[in-house]
Amino acid sequence: MDLRKIDRIPGVASVMTPFPHAVAPSDPITRAEALMEEHQIRHVPVCEGEDIVGLITHRDLVAVTNPATPKPDRARIRVSHVFMRDPFVVDLHAPIDEVVRQMAGRHIGSAIVAREGKLAGIFTAHDACVLLADILATRFRGDNGDAA
Repeated sequence: MDLRKIDRIPGVASVMTPFPHAVAPSDPITRAEALMEEHQIRHVPVCEGEDIVGLITHRDLVAVTNPATPKPDRARIRVSHVFMRDPFVVDLHAPIDEVVRQMAGRHIGSAIVAREGKLAGIFTAHDACVLLADILATRFRGDNGDAA
């Protein structure tokens, strides 16, 4: 996104991670762990079919398991035993400032982004930090990268 050309606050769709990986409540937590490790992510939406039913985070997994627990034992624990129900879900047209303000007010690290109630993406605190860095660099650096 070229921030120099933006004249209004964009919707969250412009900075979300589209088509995020998801797990089902019936999946073993090892599936969520594998997705997080493989894709270097910390938040995974939980869906039943096309319905968004929750969110599982790295923090949730750490809280419920001991890393020394053998993988076969962890595979018996289902996502349904760990995940957070009723996650923060926003429409993909929601203004970024409102989403970030809600995330800060709720002390949460992500918002699931939906299009007509179906999973479209995820917006995380990491995405917000990247956006903030881009805004600051655009606003306070000259064309040659030097501080203005």
